[in-house]
Amino acid sequence: MPSVNLAAKLALIDDHWSPRTVATVNDYDVRLVRVHGEFVRHQHPDTDEFFLVLDGELTIRMDAGDVVLRAGEVFVVPAGVDHQPVAAEEAAILLFEPSGVVNTGDAGGDLTAPRVEL
Repeated sequence: MPSVNLAAKLALIDDHWSPRTVATVNDYDVRLVRVHGEFVRHQHPDTDEFFLVLDGELTIRMDAGDVVLRAGEVFVVPAGVDHQPVAAEEAAILLFEPSGVVNTGDAGGDLTAPRVEL
């Protein structure tokens, strides 16, 4: 099986807030996403959400306080915690979450993206 080159996969992604699955580990997706601006405030009632910033900076707004992540930093939003990812400039993020998880969680709306494999 071939390896996955994250930079090459990121180069295929033009849209913001549209995660793309680049690998699967058991029942979990490894997803890449380009982000810019504000995402919808939401939660995932039944699962944690793993964020790894590959490039740029991401702020995760939460009631308990904001978490600012820079390239190489990781944060896990616990299940059931309302959060809103925000990026003042474009950033590249790696997500690790169950394959069936919808990116907008319980909020739905126009930013809901289908599961797409690269």
